[in-house]
Amino acid sequence: MKKKILFVVTSHDKKGSTGEDTGYYLGEVSHPWEVLHKAGYEIDFVSPKGGTPPVDGFDLKDPVNKEFWENKEYKNRIDHSMTPSQVNPKEYSAIFYAGGHGAMWDFADNKELADIASKIYENGGIVAGVCHGPAGLVNIKLNNGKYLVDGKKINAFTNEEESEVKLTDVVPFLLEDKLKERGAEFEKSGLWQNHVVADQRVITGQNPQSAKSVGEAILKELNNK
Repeated sequence: MKKKILFVVTSHDKKGSTGEDTGYYLGEVSHPWEVLHKAGYEIDFVSPKGGTPPVDGFDLKDPVNKEFWENKEYKNRIDHSMTPSQVNPKEYSAIFYAGGHGAMWDFADNKELADIASKIYENGGIVAGVCHGPAGLVNIKLNNGKYLVDGKKINAFTNEEESEVKLTDVVPFLLEDKLKERGAEFEKSGLWQNHVVADQRVITGQNPQSAKSVGEAILKELNNK
């Protein structure tokens, strides 16, 4: 089996009715990508609509963002992201949901993506996410009928962080609350602190500051397998 990881990015480009632009958060793709790419993993991209996903947090002063953005192969891959129907879950040893506020609108209810993640997990793979990326985890169900996050330690963008960016009343739901509803044992640190938790092949990080650490935790788990 090839060493392949599937990155999920949002197709949604507006923060609710605010008119503000959003998309996938560049650093939450580039930092895990750097860790996993350097370790010899091939990365594919999927988004709910396929094609070129909108990007947020576009900061090329971050050298890792710059490295990713100027890597012709991977820039081409993300700009031609697959649709869920083009993905063969058997090819991947992990799936990683990148954040960015857009994820709150098009990850949770995407049954095709949840099905892909469930198959990767049931096949012994890893399911991961950072910041708002774990919105993709809230409706993943396993063969036993339980939610993936039920009874597991999980971490994501917190209610306090959502309040801090003044989007509590804009997002369709509060991610921390929804994960708890699904039975997750939610862990968190203070605002913008690097916090990553790994539990039974599910790896989650709190915010953009946690992105690299999520990549490192995925790599560690892959090396343990």
